[in-house]
Amino acid sequence: MMTYRVDLSVLAEDVLAKLPDDDQREVLETIAAALTQLEAWPAPGGWDAAVHFGARSWITFAAYPDGIDVLSIGCC
Repeated sequence: MMTYRVDLSVLAEDVLAKLPDDDQREVLETIAAALTQLEAWPAPGGWDAAVHFGARSWITFAAYPDGIDVLSIGCC
């Protein structure tokens, strides 16, 4: 099994820090789901981005060969 990294942009870190615990868990589950769906990743290199939706949240992210950078977070 390969290990992948997840980096959060400053904007994503700020949003995540301001969310209540339940919403933080929801966003982290959305990130984990996006991380496991390699076929949905944009082309590696950071020039393209993708959106992944969870039950009550969404993330935009860029992909690299070793993981993803979460660019923004939204939560309902």
